[in-house]
Amino acid sequence: MLGINGKQSNTETGSVNLIGGGTKIVGDINSNGDIRIDGYLVGNLSTNGKFVLGPQGVIEGNVISGNADISGEIKGTIKISESLSLKKTARIQGDIITGKLAIESGAIFNGTCNMGAKVKNINQPGEGLNAASKTA
Repeated sequence: MLGINGKQSNTETGSVNLIGGGTKIVGDINSNGDIRIDGYLVGNLSTNGKFVLGPQGVIEGNVISGNADISGEIKGTIKISESLSLKKTARIQGDIITGKLAIESGAIFNGTCNMGAKVKNINQPGEGLNAASKTA
């Protein structure tokens, strides 16, 4: 399905994936669709869509996504190409690279943050993850 300007709509980029509470996955997850995790992931997550980590969700690994709302715990690097929202229950141990960042009061973040960096196409190996490589 094409949008008004001939661009592909987000509804065709993939489905919404859900990892429920009480579920533990060991390994990497790659998706073109949106992902919500309320369980436990030991591994890296990469998606072109939106990523939501529920309040009981835990990730031990790196996260790459287009947009993200984080309410749970992440131990790893977070690279978001557009907007990252840390909710009041979020607990982050690691670095953040994002275009925009919103942090609610009560969120815990221990690491460094690089904002305004452009993370290019996350599915092209070797592209886009060197946001800190450009200098003024």
